[in-house]
Amino acid sequence: MSSEKNLTQIYEKRFSGHENYRKRLWKILTYDFFSKWIKSTDHVLDLGCGYGEFINHTTCEVRHAMDLNPKTKSLLDKEIIFHQQDCSESWEIDSNSLDLVFTSNFFEHLPNKESLDRTVGEIKKALKPGGRIIAMGPNISVLNGKYWDFWDHHVALSDQSLCELLQIHDFTIEQSYSKFLPYNMVRVKERPLFLVSLYLRFPILWRIFGRQFLIVAKK
Repeated sequence: MSSEKNLTQIYEKRFSGHENYRKRLWKILTYDFFSKWIKSTDHVLDLGCGYGEFINHTTCEVRHAMDLNPKTKSLLDKEIIFHQQDCSESWEIDSNSLDLVFTSNFFEHLPNKESLDRTVGEIKKALKPGGRIIAMGPNISVLNGKYWDFWDHHVALSDQSLCELLQIHDFTIEQSYSKFLPYNMVRVKERPLFLVSLYLRFPILWRIFGRQFLIVAKK
């Protein structure tokens, strides 16, 4: 897995100049789409939270965030419980305590499949019975070679392969989309945000422009 120093450098180079746009984009994604899976009483973890764009916009009783980058803590709301650790090691989160684990564009950055398998085991342990994981990420079955356009992509995943791994861990797949968001929301010209809201309301557009999978699974 990348060192803390490398992570900080990668994040800063990749996201520099896009911070405000990303915050506004994730506000729309969270409020207009992902909030339907979140209740006010929930305990939610943003796994591989990056700069905290999702969890900072989430409204629930207890918010957790996990990332290896030490800079992350300074970017999170003060009420968020931050776990700076390797996600494939034992979590300092109580078993059966979380209602939702959310992760976006993270699993592909883990060093190998064994690390991902251990991480899913930790997710299962931390979730309450009936708790959910929502996972989003680039779909190699759609992207082919473009999947490797990011230096820190290590694990090649499709919607099918991740669903299979979740099922191996006895998760029930509730929803699975091979195409959801476009691949790259960073290294492109910033889109007018009203188009993002429009895009989310019309799944037919996902099938045309989507390059990332979206999976919702229940423990």
